[in-house]
Amino acid sequence: MISVSRLLCDEIGPGDELRYGHHGRLSPALEARPIVVWNCTRRCNLSCIHCYADAAISEADREMSTEEGKDFIRQLAEFKVPVLLFSGGEPLIRKDFLELARCATENGIGVVVSTNGTLITPEIAREMKGIGFREVGISLDGIGRQNDQFRGKTGAYEAALQGIRKCIAEGQRVSLRMTITRSNHHEVPAILDLVEQENIDRVCFYHLAYAGRGNDLRDIDLSHEETREVVDLICEKTLDFYGRGLNKEILLVANHADGVYLYLKEKGRNEERATKIRELLLVNGGNNSGIRIGAVDEEGNVHPDQFWRSLSVGNVRERSFGDIWMDVSHPVMAGLKDRKKLLKGRCAKCRYLEICNGNLRARAEAVFDDIWAEDPACYLTDDEIGINERKDSKF
Repeated sequence: MISVSRLLCDEIGPGDELRYGHHGRLSPALEARPIVVWNCTRRCNLSCIHCYADAAISEADREMSTEEGKDFIRQLAEFKVPVLLFSGGEPLIRKDFLELARCATENGIGVVVSTNGTLITPEIAREMKGIGFREVGISLDGIGRQNDQFRGKTGAYEAALQGIRKCIAEGQRVSLRMTITRSNHHEVPAILDLVEQENIDRVCFYHLAYAGRGNDLRDIDLSHEETREVVDLICEKTLDFYGRGLNKEILLVANHADGVYLYLKEKGRNEERATKIRELLLVNGGNNSGIRIGAVDEEGNVHPDQFWRSLSVGNVRERSFGDIWMDVSHPVMAGLKDRKKLLKGRCAKCRYLEICNGNLRARAEAVFDDIWAEDPACYLTDDEIGINERKDSKF
């Protein structure tokens, strides 16, 4: 995640200590412990065309039971995981969702949920607020019909909007999520207007991850030039919010080239701000798959991140999450924790590798069938990343 509002405006969001630490450094505990995404079910009431989990209306199959889920949560607590993000499928389909979330907070873990928002009732919104959810993330991929086309169901937009309003009415912090493609990028201004109109605290704009059904949408991913245009627009709107005194947290997700791009935009224009951006990006460390972000699916399989379901490094039904996470006998987990010497192509030559860390490995694997290949979604030019310059030059 790249916090545009933090990098450009120095606006500190509630979760910034997990990305940028305190006073320019992460604590040793945060360096060692990941945020965990739990795709607690593969079941879903919608059929989104870009779903990385390939979720569907289905039976529970080998889904972890309530007791297994609670045991898993206790494993996370013992390992001192700071935040558990419930995702899916649609997590609210689980009848025990709130019970599991309460178990997490009682064990000292911060809780977040990523939902399509359509199943949120006033009672559920009230319970989530009472449990202490740090935020409720609700996905919208456009306004009205545009969102419904992405979500595979007429009326999904209106139902999600009502879910947003129910949460806000309870004083619950809400975060929108939007995945940007060529077919909906024109909706970004309208989504930002909605953030202002509905008094939404936060919005995350996701680059397309080539995973699950999202892998079938590669042909409608943004071109590199279109990506730059959209990122420019998001930056301009972030500065506009800040200039008008509106406290909105704006983030870009799943492409760490964004951080480098923001740095380069400021370099030569505002050197003081550029220096600050660089310092924050160095603390963040770029892509943290297998390091400070991890995922567990509905069957208990552990993955380096939520987009990489094709690779499992263990199962929490058989070993504790902490043991699996710290076990570097698995070559991929060992490689991810020290990947710079393994990366290939443009990533290996990039002068900004220290602040990007090779971007999304699942996307490289999807395109090149090689987890250490360059990320094809990097939209920076060879000149910008210094491929033709001496390796000892400074940035």
